[in-house]
Amino acid sequence: MNQSPYALTVGQLAERSGVAVSALHFYEAKGLITSTRTSGNQRRYGRDTLRRVAFIRFAQRVGVPLAEIRAALASLPEQRTPTRADWARLSANWRGQLDDRILAMQRLRDDLSDCIGCGCLSLDRCALSNPDDVLASTGTGPRRLLAGLAGPAATLASVDGAGQAEPEACGRQVSCAPDGVTATAVPTGV
Repeated sequence: MNQSPYALTVGQLAERSGVAVSALHFYEAKGLITSTRTSGNQRRYGRDTLRRVAFIRFAQRVGVPLAEIRAALASLPEQRTPTRADWARLSANWRGQLDDRILAMQRLRDDLSDCIGCGCLSLDRCALSNPDDVLASTGTGPRRLLAGLAGPAATLASVDGAGQAEPEACGRQVSCAPDGVTATAVPTGV
């Protein structure tokens, strides 16, 4: 097999990427990275694998599941080193998902000291934001944290720039938030 002079051994890839050899073998077994084999059956990786490994590590660090990472990497060409345009396309495809994830993390950071609509009713603000756990009728989990996020969970109607709840045909008023903004519950799929 004709190897590139720039091909990396698994040890070199591990050293340069900061990822354990066992993790690299795991990534390969999961189809996240690929290698070729020498005539002695030793793995060799193209240098572009360094970028893939960096992408995997960073995406994992911010909570992206391996299945989503694998799907994103599958959009890159395997027969050649991905170009800047290839990576830009992957980035553009992920933009919405990443924006949703960022919004969810910001809500978790900013709203955890307030009523999140989980049904515990343990904070003094829960009586105002979720009296008698009325948000339970809109779905499971922390209803106020999930508000407006994409995904399978039920959402609350979004609030427009003027601070008013946007009307939804199937919605119903369920609470008055501490800041005076009325939210409308809208089950997903309606």
